[in-house]
Amino acid sequence: YTGPLLEEEALNKAAENGLSSPEFFELCVWLGSQIKSLCNMEESITSADGNKDIESFQLEISGFLREMACPYSSLVSGDIKDRLREKEDCLKLLLFLSTELQALKILHGKKSKGTHLEKHSEVYQEVQAICGALGLPDSLSSDIPLLLANVEQKIKDILSKVQNNHVGKSLLTKPLNSDQVERLEKINDALRSEYECRRRMLMKRLDVTVQSFGWSDRAKVR
Repeated sequence: YTGPLLEEEALNKAAENGLSSPEFFELCVWLGSQIKSLCNMEESITSADGNKDIESFQLEISGFLREMACPYSSLVSGDIKDRLREKEDCLKLLLFLSTELQALKILHGKKSKGTHLEKHSEVYQEVQAICGALGLPDSLSSDIPLLLANVEQKIKDILSKVQNNHVGKSLLTKPLNSDQVERLEKINDALRSEYECRRRMLMKRLDVTVQSFGWSDRAKVR
């Protein structure tokens, strides 16, 4: 938020004016939009303009707070026209919305971090498999760049012992940028999924073929 209510004095004045303050309106709308972007909510708080009266705005806030299970009874019960007349209630509204937004951002950050760790673990396992295939000793380090450096050195050592034309030219002659790497990963995931499906189908065919041997009369006699 970069609006004018970052200053405490301006915030207090806006809270005193309540719904008659455009800045208070804007801050509520901003908090509501940020919250909605981080969680799946049906209700929303939209900006108030000439086509919308204050009562409609209050209805939106009321529905938004009810969906979020707001604990302040003064904000979700009683005559809807009287809920945000007092400065204290306006500050309660801002406090609730801001703390909920803060909590959602923390949870979202933890979720993103968890996804990153899962991705790191998957990559680490792949690198460890490469190390095993190359006969590199087991490493207790989880530093992927270090492991890849060891892999690179091992491959260079192996290539130095074979003929120059043993390995063909690289298909990639230029480094890939992050967007190209991401697209390449998606293609790889799609191919792996397709190959997995084919493998399962072949295994199923083999299973059915083996079972069919037992259906013949000769097999039953044996």
